[in-house]
Amino acid sequence: MVKLRLKRCGRKQRAIYRIVAIDVRSRREGRDLRRVGFYDPIKNQTYLNVPAILYFIEKGAQPTRTVHDILKKAELIV
Repeated sequence: MVKLRLKRCGRKQRAIYRIVAIDVRSRREGRDLRRVGFYDPIKNQTYLNVPAILYFIEKGAQPTRTVHDILKKAELIV
């Protein structure tokens, strides 16, 4: 099963997160299938690759709660 989840990047105390499609059994920093966006909580910036996200959702990927909230804020899902 595939999930859309956050992958931590950046340096200490300055985290940014990549939104990735990743296998459920992989760890947080594991190898992702595809990067579909990023989220910077400090600057409150978000970039989403909408076609890629919709493709994975159509194929049955489940977003985590945090990614779901980010997509909802971007009005991508209801």
